[in-house]
Amino acid sequence: MNTAQRFLRYVGFDTQSAPDQETVPSTQKQLALGRLLAQELKEMGAEDARLDEHGYVYASLPPTPGLEDRPVLGFIAHMDTAPACSGTNIKARIVPNYNGEDILLNPTLDLHLSPEEFECLERCKGQDLIVTDGTTLLGADDKAGVSEIMSMAQLVLEEKIPHGPIRIAFTPDEEVGNGPAYFDVQGFGADFAYTVDGGELGELEYENFNAANVKVAIRGKSIHPGSAKNKMVNALLVAMELHRLLPPEQNPAYTEGYEGFFHLDQLQGTVEKASMEYLIRDHDAARFQEKKDRFLAAAEYLNSVYGAGTVTAVISDSYRNMKEQILPHFHLIRNARLAMEELGISPMVVPIRGGTDGARLSFMGLPCPNLCTGGFNFHGPFEFIPVQAMEKVTQLLVALVKRYASSDWDQ
Repeated sequence: MNTAQRFLRYVGFDTQSAPDQETVPSTQKQLALGRLLAQELKEMGAEDARLDEHGYVYASLPPTPGLEDRPVLGFIAHMDTAPACSGTNIKARIVPNYNGEDILLNPTLDLHLSPEEFECLERCKGQDLIVTDGTTLLGADDKAGVSEIMSMAQLVLEEKIPHGPIRIAFTPDEEVGNGPAYFDVQGFGADFAYTVDGGELGELEYENFNAANVKVAIRGKSIHPGSAKNKMVNALLVAMELHRLLPPEQNPAYTEGYEGFFHLDQLQGTVEKASMEYLIRDHDAARFQEKKDRFLAAAEYLNSVYGAGTVTAVISDSYRNMKEQILPHFHLIRNARLAMEELGISPMVVPIRGGTDGARLSFMGLPCPNLCTGGFNFHGPFEFIPVQAMEKVTQLLVALVKRYASSDWDQ
């Protein structure tokens, strides 16, 4: 079974995770794919292949005799798909030898995947593209990573490629921020690892946002509008005023690269009360703290205008920039670049404008940069992935296995 065949099989499983759930996994349907993966790993000859009670799949590839002293290398991907778009009854198909024109995804909806809107299609001419029917996401984030790791494991075992100790893990609930919640770092036993959860072929990431979530509660005073002068405090208008106190240029719609942002994610309410949820992001720790301080200062200013307790803002840190944890293990980046170049892949070291399981795992003692999967337009009906890119990523993982089996892996 090649990587694309695996992928088409795995996207048949609805593994959408759910936010605001106390259990891990957040949805029981994720376990079905986990059981299949554990069984496939056993059948191909992996050791200790298992699905635990929280929906994590673990397995080991024992080292080639004589290479037991090589570092223990891990590969990790997540099984769940994003809550943002349906993952039920995915109808994936392959568009062979893409010619650069619009792809009609769904004639009933008159829905097209167009290079005019998605210029990345221009870079995919001549490749075989796996697309959706426009009613669901595709699930390349991150079933492509799962498929690539599985194919790598099969190649290493079947072709008896010399290798050191290898660990494999597939996690639930990455899309809702709980991928590392019950990850058994000690039991996993890797010295370091790669998450395979990035985008376009060649992407290599070891920097991510520092991240915080803000929950805002606004208490208004509801008075009949006919007699409201000097009495009413409209919670919805206070919410609008709070948003205006934040720098408009730091809206995610206007930022890129290393630029951070304030993102209004939810807003609801009435005159009497309103609630808001924000995401605060920045790669730089000092600017990240400045953003949090600025938000709290805006809330305090409104309390000075409308009365104490009008605005309550609670900021919770989510994850941190993993760069500081990766730099002492920079061989992970160096070897990934060298492996890409050997395969004719142009490395693109880019900052993650988000977070991955690897960010939190890095702070849990498992240095874990992120590799590409080859996919585009994640989390929506325009998602697609080239078959050739998935095969290249599989080759990349095999190349990394070989590099870390060599005696000069840290050179």
